[in-house]
Amino acid sequence: MHGAWHGSWCWDTLRAALGADGWTTATVDLPSAGQQAGVRDDARAVLAELERIDGPAVVVAHSYGGIPVSEAVAEAGNVSRLVYLGAYQLDVGESLLGYHSAPVPPEPHGFQAVPDHPVPLFYADVPEPEAEEAAKQLVPQSTKSFSDTLTRAGWHTIPSTYIVCEHDRALPPQDQEALAARSDAVHRIACHHSPFLSMPGELAALLTRIALGSAD
Repeated sequence: MHGAWHGSWCWDTLRAALGADGWTTATVDLPSAGQQAGVRDDARAVLAELERIDGPAVVVAHSYGGIPVSEAVAEAGNVSRLVYLGAYQLDVGESLLGYHSAPVPPEPHGFQAVPDHPVPLFYADVPEPEAEEAAKQLVPQSTKSFSDTLTRAGWHTIPSTYIVCEHDRALPPQDQEALAARSDAVHRIACHHSPFLSMPGELAALLTRIALGSAD
C-alpha cells in the first residue's frame, strides 16, 4: 500500500518487475490521499481488496501505508506475511503524529499540502524525468490520517519483515531501525525513500526471496 500524498500509480514499475517473475499483484488507492478520510477508511479499502484475493497474500506497505495495513490485516484471514518498506509499523494507540511527538494541527479535518521540494525528499535516487513525473501526481493528504490512532496491529499475530531504506530523507533511517525492531526479520537496502521507482528490479528480487521464505 502506498504512502501519504501518493497513489497506486507509484507501484506500476515494481508490479511490472514482479509480473515478469510470475507474481500476481494488486494495489489499492488509499482514500486519505486526496479525500477527507482517516486510517479506518484506508484500512477498509485495504481489507476490501484482500477479501477479493484467494489464497495467502504477502502485503507490502510503504511509509504511511504501514498504518492502515496494520489495522486492516488484523481482520483478514489470508495474509501470510507483512512487509514494511520504510514504513510506519505502529502499535495500538499510536499515530503518525504521535510517533514523532508532533501536536495535532488545530484543524484536524483539513489537508496536509504536498511537501515543498518533493523530488529530493521522496525521489533523490530516481532518474530525473521519472522523479519529476511522480512529483506531478502527488495530492494533498488528509490530516486525519496522520492523527488517527491504531485500534489493532496485525503484526502481533502475522509474521512481518521490515526493509530499512538506509538513505531515506522522508522517514529517517534511525526511526526505521526503531520501528524495524518490531518485525520478525529486517533487511537493509542502500536507497532513498522510493526504491519501487529507483531500483524496482532489486526490490522485486528481495520481495520474492521474502515471499518464498528464503531471505530470513
